[in-house]
Amino acid sequence: MSVLEAPSKTFSRAEVAKHNTEDSVWFVIDTVVYDVSEFLDAHPGGEAVLRQVAGTDATAAFYNLHRHEVLQKYSDLAIGTIEGEKQSIITPQAGDLSQVPYAEPLWLTPQFKSPYFKDSHRRLQKAMRIFTDKYITPEALEKERSGEIVSQELIDRMSKSGVLHMRMGPGKHLHGVNLLDGAVDGKEFDYFHDMICAQEAVRAACRGFQDGNMAGMVIGLTCVLNYGHKNPALKAKVEEECFSGKKKICLAITEAFAGSDVAGLRTTAKKTPDGKHYIVNGTKKWITNGVFSDYFVTGVNTGKGLSVLLIPRGEGVETKPIKTSYSPAAGTAYITFDNVKVPVENLLGEENKGIYVILSNFNHERWTMACATIRYMRLVTEECLKWAHQRIVFKKRLIDQPVIRQKLAKMIALCESHQSWLETITYQMCNMSYSQQAKHMGGPVALLKMSCTRAAHEIADEAVQIWGGRGLTQTGMGRVIENFNRTYKFDSILGGAEEVLGDLGVRQAMKFMPKAVL
Repeated sequence: MSVLEAPSKTFSRAEVAKHNTEDSVWFVIDTVVYDVSEFLDAHPGGEAVLRQVAGTDATAAFYNLHRHEVLQKYSDLAIGTIEGEKQSIITPQAGDLSQVPYAEPLWLTPQFKSPYFKDSHRRLQKAMRIFTDKYITPEALEKERSGEIVSQELIDRMSKSGVLHMRMGPGKHLHGVNLLDGAVDGKEFDYFHDMICAQEAVRAACRGFQDGNMAGMVIGLTCVLNYGHKNPALKAKVEEECFSGKKKICLAITEAFAGSDVAGLRTTAKKTPDGKHYIVNGTKKWITNGVFSDYFVTGVNTGKGLSVLLIPRGEGVETKPIKTSYSPAAGTAYITFDNVKVPVENLLGEENKGIYVILSNFNHERWTMACATIRYMRLVTEECLKWAHQRIVFKKRLIDQPVIRQKLAKMIALCESHQSWLETITYQMCNMSYSQQAKHMGGPVALLKMSCTRAAHEIADEAVQIWGGRGLTQTGMGRVIENFNRTYKFDSILGGAEEVLGDLGVRQAMKFMPKAVL
């Protein structure tokens, strides 16, 4: 943590007070003196707002209207500081932990301990936060607003630093890869490291860009890694192309006809008479990253069941963007397959047994989404804690109102309980084989995702009430709140709707139910 840089020149408060004229407007914010005389016409909020605080200490007025980063943006307007006084407001630097209570998970809070996290986890968290703050967040803010897709420059940077590799979770694909300049060895990378990567990347608070930033690869490439063994050459080629960032991949399962009901897919794949190709016809809808992907891991009906094919972009494949509630940066697509010829070697897993490929992929996808939702909930809670301490209403800070403290208590409790549940499940994943996870973790992961998206609903609702109109405004003070409130429902639908996941959790429990009676 540090304070804002300012010129070394000093002034007295009496001297600042004199600059309250038609031609000269100065004021003080946290002991830093600003000369805005030449900025009056350019001020987005109008000239009058600045003249109202001319010659005064405008700290309270400023933070009632603006985020702290505005001062960093207009640092060239600073001309010095108040003599004999020091700044009190901290300016976070890339990689810093927040000092706001409950803004970080308990394991990152110095006074608390955890049995789950080792030095390698802490090194990775620090490295991943610096990487996010320096490279992901600036682009995320820009692309979330503009709707443009992730830049190749950022993809290349994530590839070279191993971030793309780590997002796929533990596995041999990490062995020998330099992960954020040695923050962690690929052979010791576990699901807690995976959780850290997922949670740190969320902090940009740009939900559309969050999915646009190669989320399709996270849920699509896993099928190739786990089920592409029948065609080692193709598997190696796709793996190299995707991890290098040269090609993009997505998971194309959902249709207008079938969402959570994957057994109802209507896209067909029929073999040619010579048995060497499948001819694919059908459509897919709401496919994340589909707009810019080169490969489509596609669920198809092969007559006697479901199968999964790796379909490259080519003749007969057409993608169109779909407008949804979040940013077009996500690259959400409607895909048409029109007599697409696909080699039989592109089959992932067994023919007519693709349901196992799809279902085995769900646990990690849903767990990753839970990681992200829970971290975004915490970020919103941090924003509310800050706002409640600086917003003055009816001559009181919001935090001085009991009803606001009650809302914050509810939000904090939801964050802490779900993070704890997430860490418990993550520990089980670290101590189970892939087959054991498939048998035992489907229900718990489904219930966790269902519960955390219900919690997100509660937190979004309370946050908007705390922020008022700002919580409904895409720019300015309430940007994070507005983005969360507008987009949290994506996580309650994508990867399996809440109702479907809740039912899955209970049905799995029924399988292990003994013949116990009251």
